[in-house]
Amino acid sequence: MSEVDWGRVRADFPLLERKVHGKPLVYLDSANTAQKPAAVIEAVDAFYRRHNANVSRAVHALGTEATEAYEGARGRLARFLNVAAQDLVLCSGTTFAINLVAWSFAQPRLAAGDRILVSRMEHHANIVPWQLVAERTGAQVVPLEITPQGEIDLDALDRELARGARLLAVTHVSNVLGTINPVREICQRARRHGVFTVVDGSQAVPHQPVDVGAIGCDFYAFTGHKLCGPTGTGGLWGRREHWQSMPPFLGGGEMIREVRFEGTTFNDPPHRFEAGTPNIAGFVGLGAAVDYLSAIGMQAIARRERELLEHALARLAEVPGLRLIGNPPARAAILSFLVEGAHAHDLATLLDLEGIAVRSGHHCAHPLMQFYGVPATCRASLAFWNTEAEIDALVDGIGKVRRQLA
Repeated sequence: MSEVDWGRVRADFPLLERKVHGKPLVYLDSANTAQKPAAVIEAVDAFYRRHNANVSRAVHALGTEATEAYEGARGRLARFLNVAAQDLVLCSGTTFAINLVAWSFAQPRLAAGDRILVSRMEHHANIVPWQLVAERTGAQVVPLEITPQGEIDLDALDRELARGARLLAVTHVSNVLGTINPVREICQRARRHGVFTVVDGSQAVPHQPVDVGAIGCDFYAFTGHKLCGPTGTGGLWGRREHWQSMPPFLGGGEMIREVRFEGTTFNDPPHRFEAGTPNIAGFVGLGAAVDYLSAIGMQAIARRERELLEHALARLAEVPGLRLIGNPPARAAILSFLVEGAHAHDLATLLDLEGIAVRSGHHCAHPLMQFYGVPATCRASLAFWNTEAEIDALVDGIGKVRRQLA
């Protein structure tokens, strides 16, 4: 296996060459959104320059080209995830995807008193839709607790499953702690109790090989802009038997076969759930992103990010007064931390003046912040294009901030 030249890979990302406040940009916020390689930017530009038309609505050349490009992106994503293309709904991202499951799949199946298990480490996008559906149906959302290290408590999971549940929502990788959850085992345990499973793959798909079919879940959602693709893109894989039984989530063009005032016949999945004009250029770009990542190799990307994570853990351990939030044994390259004497927002603002971009706040995970008893953290999230020197710059920047606030 040939060695990847990570310096050449980094050069594929134009934005990484810019300066911020006169300092070289150190971008450590990939869990928020990934930067885009030139191949993605060029694919979107080429679509608008040469192929722009709507999909599935015209027999002229441009319409055919646009449809082929859009459906080609679906096929690339399906191969990337090892699923069938007809089971993959294209949508604006994980938030839309989980709402689609909540309203079209879960709501008709829930009744008063039914329990929806949601892990304590979920992003709000995998909490709030279940609360809304629970209010409508009389079901209840039950938190699935975690350990102080930041892992899902599997014993607690077994106890909750034994008490009865209708659905389980869990993240593949925590956007705050970096915890890599054993989703295959979790879904197996849920399936033995007849519990449906929804997995948020937003932070997993960009950073490691993901074989969705092998996980054994009922639904798997992901977001394209974290996958080096354009914003407003993403997807939802679901079991075919579920798609066939689910009513449409939105009504409009494309999701129909025939419309009469007496009633409407709906299209087959996945198009049944893709009403209206999609983000065609965005999905063309996402298809290019998948091609780009596949050419590097997701195994190679996972190895590189593991190297960066180990370097970051070692360097941050040298910083006096720095507290890492969570310590899961299986973690992605996401590190949330606090520094004694510095509010998370102040720390992030002062680091920005050094050209270092980290995220501060609750990271759309209020219940997790409450568990650790903190209002906010700083989060440094790494990607394969980062370097050890950038991690060193973060540590030096934290040291400078500590001296300024002393």
